Amino acid sequence: MSEHAIRLEWKSAPHAQQPATYNRDHTAIYSSQVSVDVSAAPAYLGNSNLADPEQLLVNALASCHMLYFLAICEGSGYAVTSYEDDAVGKVAKNPDGTFWVSEITLHPKASFGPQKQPDRETLSRLHHKAHKGCFIANSIKTHVSIELD
Repeated sequence: MSEHAIRLEWKSAPHAQQPATYNRDHTAIYSSQVSVDVSAAPAYLGNSNLADPEQLLVNALASCHMLYFLAICEGSGYAVTSYEDDAVGKVAKNPDGTFWVSEITLHPKASFGPQKQPDRETLSRLHHKAHKGCFIANSIKTHVSIELD
């Protein structure tokens, strides 16, 4: 079907606040034109000014959901004029003591053109279909919920 590659680059450097350990900052390179500076989450000695892997996972899920939602809406005759989501992921401990992103909650808000407006039930159904079709949602064991206003 398709393949998706990135390149990670990290160079050893002392941590700015804790010189006895290493700096977590690195770069994810998506193409010659696109790269993202990444670090660990601040709770794990990362740089709060950079994206962390957990945020990137939440971003991947929210973006995938949105793109699938837009495609479904277009195919159903709904013209989406804007879309936003304040998605949140939570890290917790498994019963075996390992950490994982245990849940992600999407809070999507879409605006539609004046020609056709979905009612609440239809909007919920559109989001349900988007969740079922999202490649990322189908690839993770994290519990995902969708909260509509």
